[in-house]
This record gives sequence, C-alpha cells and structure tokens, in this order.
Amino acid sequence: MKPKRTILCVDDNEQSLSHRKIVLETRGYRVTSFTRGEDALARFLLGGVDLVIADMAMPGLDGPQLISRIKDASPHTPAILISSKVRIYDHDSRADVFLTKGMYSPADLLERVRLLLIRKRGPKRLQQRQQPAMAGHIGAA
Repeated sequence: MKPKRTILCVDDNEQSLSHRKIVLETRGYRVTSFTRGEDALARFLLGGVDLVIADMAMPGLDGPQLISRIKDASPHTPAILISSKVRIYDHDSRADVFLTKGMYSPADLLERVRLLLIRKRGPKRLQQRQQPAMAGHIGAA
C-alpha cells in the first residue's frame, strides 16, 4: 500500500476549507487544514507536506505571501492558489496552478492535485528503469 500524500489546505472560510478537506480525504489524501496563513506556514516548516492549497485573500499572511514563503523554503513543493477573483495576473504569485472559486469542480481539483504530485516525484517508468541498471553495476564491481 502506497503512503498517503499530505496536503496542507488554508482558507479563512471554514465552509470552503471543510468542503475541500472532505473531497481530498475521500480520495485517500491526508489533509491538514488551517484558517490562518501564519499557522499553516508553521505547520509546513515542520516538514512532511507534499502539496499546498491556499486561498488568495486571507487576513494576515495571504495566499500569495504564504506560497512565496513556502517556495523559499522548498521550491519543489507544488502549490495551488484559489481565488474568487478571475484575474490572477493582477497579482504576483509563485503558485503552480490557479483556480477560480465556483469555476472548477471537485474532479478538476483532484486532477490538478494528482498531476502536481506526479510531477513532483518524477515519472515512475524512469525510476524503475534506473534501479535495475544500478543493481547490475553493483554486482559487477
């Protein structure tokens, strides 16, 4: 059985946060959720987070600021930014994916998460090809 991936979800709207958490947990992800960016950043820095989903507009540390700090600490951690505003290009963001609230389905979110996690770990076939080749070199030495 493959280990569960941990997703950090941050949204100051508890209803949106709860809905997102349920969608992700029913697909087998482990979800840690926070309503404040500062708390989410502290949890992220403890380690073990595979992907971040953050709301754009939050009091204090907002989504783009949170993602920027996460990318400073771990550039390869994928991040999804969710906003009620359609025009993301008005904001600087280091997010890998942008989704507009009300414009995506739970299936869209799950597919984006799946693809970002695959991209983070690299292609499976390449990893499998390298292992037998390496085993042959060890035996020959």
